[in-house]
Amino acid sequence: MRVAVCFNRAPSRPAKGCDADLISEQGAEKEAAEVARALKSRGYDAHLVALGPDPASFVDALRRLSPAVAFNLCEGFWGESRQEMHVASLFELLRLPYTGSTPLSLGLTQDKVRTKDLLLRYHLPTPGYTVARPGQHLLRSHDMAFPLIVKPRAEDASLGITSDSVVGSDRALRERVRFIHETYRQEALIEEFIDGRELNAAVLGDRRLEVLPISEIVFEEGLPHPIVSYDGKWLESSIEFARTRPVCPAPLRTREEMLVRDVALRACKILECRDYARVDIRLRDGIPYILEVNANPDICSDAGLARAAKTAEIPYPALIERIVQMAIQRKEPSHA
Repeated sequence: MRVAVCFNRAPSRPAKGCDADLISEQGAEKEAAEVARALKSRGYDAHLVALGPDPASFVDALRRLSPAVAFNLCEGFWGESRQEMHVASLFELLRLPYTGSTPLSLGLTQDKVRTKDLLLRYHLPTPGYTVARPGQHLLRSHDMAFPLIVKPRAEDASLGITSDSVVGSDRALRERVRFIHETYRQEALIEEFIDGRELNAAVLGDRRLEVLPISEIVFEEGLPHPIVSYDGKWLESSIEFARTRPVCPAPLRTREEMLVRDVALRACKILECRDYARVDIRLRDGIPYILEVNANPDICSDAGLARAAKTAEIPYPALIERIVQMAIQRKEPSHA
């Protein structure tokens, strides 16, 4: 079976944000190569297809290849992560089965505010928040006490999150909000900072979802704040990276694990995630607060989702094949 392993190339300079942000985008080709090797080891005819600045060339390449399915690893378009959903729309228009979530799900989960609005609508716990729009007078809600954390509204991969994101005064809050507005050219999400254990719940499945073993991110001493910063996730030479340690499975009490699994499943169903997803959670006083829901998260062999699958005794090639097969099974009913 022929599979197009699709990934997005990064421009030489970011469209917005910081120059270092390119590190996460440049990892897309490495991720795609890993997925292609895994598929080849399972007998698939896997080909890398890169999405550059010209979407027409990308479509032409797919038509020439004529794959049975596309493995969608595109996390944006030419430096614009908010256009991730539009790449999935291309597959829809081409009537090409593809892995991962739909355009609607990708758009909703990338917008942290819309995600939180939906979570609250369904009574799922998430940190208190407000939104600061460019040019608007900043008002901090009286029920939001410091410390707070400030993030770009619509980015992923921890873009825009550094030790300065956690603020403890009105002055620091204003400065960080200004940074988000000027650097990332979008609204700033201001959240209550939950001082608790950081957990990741990896979810697999389409119509039936299952939660893999829960992971914990352990923050060692010496960090300015216990958060998964951009450097802690991507910059291997940084102190943040060295002192941010994943543990899987996380040591949890039975009730804690049940609650984490429950909110992760419910969040993925509400946001209509499919095939694979990751829910980031802070556990405080027995309450699992959902930080964000990641549709189509990083699926490199050393990333959190693959680590959780390995703990569940699902080897990396089997994980990748399982995701491809879910896309194929969606295609079959449409031809019945």
